[in-house]
Amino acid sequence: MAVSTTFKVVVSDPKTRKAYQKEVDHGTSGLIGRKIRDKVPGDFFGLKGYELEITGGSDREGFPMRRDVEGQGRKRLLLAGAPGFHPRIEGQRKRKSTRGNTISQEIIQVNAKIVKHGDKAPEELLDIKPKGKEEGKEEKPAE
Repeated sequence: MAVSTTFKVVVSDPKTRKAYQKEVDHGTSGLIGRKIRDKVPGDFFGLKGYELEITGGSDREGFPMRRDVEGQGRKRLLLAGAPGFHPRIEGQRKRKSTRGNTISQEIIQVNAKIVKHGDKAPEELLDIKPKGKEEGKEEKPAE
């Protein structure tokens, strides 16, 4: 069973309501052993001056992390709501597999949100180009 050496970190900005993705190495990320709701400096992800809060994640099979499950392993729980199960009928419950609240080598995606902003915009620090009109197309003159 091959374990990935990188995380995909999805950083959400509640102020602008945008999300940014960044690939981060396990060793340099400083995330191994951290739990959901822990605050981490954004320096590890290229966001100097920012502070992030871990909000969740999932492993490579897609099983979500749950804040109320201690540890790193996968557990089968009787769920009545999200994350991990969205009931279609009121009162419906189902046994589903979920991950614990601690980040380990098996986690492939980590979700975080910005709780303290830095001096520069995240687009500048992460080298993200704004999505707009394509460069090759010419604009029609207004008549």
